[in-house]
Amino acid sequence: MAFLLRRLLCVLLVAFLAGCSLSGELSSTGSTPPGVDGARQGVDGLEVGHRLMAAGEYELALKAYYRAASVQGMNSDILSAVGSADLQLGRLNQAEQILRRAVEEDPTFVPAINNLGVVLMERGEFGEARGVFQTAFELDSGNSDEIRENLRTAIDRTNTSVYGKRVAKDAPKFNLVRRGQGDFVLLSQL
Repeated sequence: MAFLLRRLLCVLLVAFLAGCSLSGELSSTGSTPPGVDGARQGVDGLEVGHRLMAAGEYELALKAYYRAASVQGMNSDILSAVGSADLQLGRLNQAEQILRRAVEEDPTFVPAINNLGVVLMERGEFGEARGVFQTAFELDSGNSDEIRENLRTAIDRTNTSVYGKRVAKDAPKFNLVRRGQGDFVLLSQL
C-alpha cells in the first residue's frame, strides 16, 4: 500500500513539473490563468459606486466612493456621490453636510446642487429647497427634466398655507352669504 502511495505522489510530481517552464513559472499554455498585469489600472471607484447606486446597493456604493476618494482626493464629484448615497440610506443630516461641502467646493456643480435641494425637500425646508433648485435650473439652462420637476414640486410646496392645506391658483373662491335669520348660502365664482 505504501508503495502505491509513493508511486502516485511521483506521478503527480512529474505531472506538475511538466506543466512548469524552465523559469519555474507555470506554463501559460496550461489551464492556469495568466498573471496579473501590474501596469494596467483598475476600474475607477467612482464609476463602480455609480453602478452600485443604480443597482440599489447604497452601502457598497458608499464604500466604493470612499475608495475613490483615497485615490483621487475628496473633490466635489465624490462629495456629491457620498451625499447621494447617504440620502438614499436615509442619513439626511450627513447628506446635507456633505452636499453643502460639495457645493462650497464647486458652486457650479449642478448634480450636487440638485441633490442638496432634494435633501432639503426631504427635511421639509421647502423655501430653501426652492432657491437651491432655482440655482440648479439656471446653471443647467433648463436642460434637465428632473431638475425642472424638482423645482416645480418645490414651488408647489412653498405655496402651502401655515396649516398645510394647498392653495390652488385656479380653484374657485367661495363666499358664505347670510340670507335671513339663520340661513346661509354658499356662492362660488365659477
